[in-house]
Amino acid sequence: MVTVRDAFPGFSVDDVEAAREFYGTRLGLPVGDEPGAGALRVTLPSGQGVFIYPKPNHEPASFTILNLVVDDIDRAVDELNAAGVVTKIYTAPDDFGTDERGIARGSQTGQGPDIAWFTDPAGNVLSVLTA
Repeated sequence: MVTVRDAFPGFSVDDVEAAREFYGTRLGLPVGDEPGAGALRVTLPSGQGVFIYPKPNHEPASFTILNLVVDDIDRAVDELNAAGVVTKIYTAPDDFGTDERGIARGSQTGQGPDIAWFTDPAGNVLSVLTA
């Protein structure tokens, strides 16, 4: 069996500087350079690091790569929208029951958390959700 000392998630982007601005400025997460890699390390509120690396032939993930837990979904969506982040990214028939602001209210239907999806500049899907 392999002895794992640590683990961390990672994903690719096509523009590291656009990712730096998005994750650092628009989402307000601490962002630093990953030494020698031309990549970034984003630190999540839990202290976990996420490795974001450049990939010239990057293809956006077709699934949610990062879920950000918030206390108030409406406030989080308002703040994202004010920062220029579009939260209404799904449309019928794949809208997951989202309202006009892009929020799926799972707590009201018993089908999961309240959640809103959006994309980073590289097209990767992220979400804010209540848990």
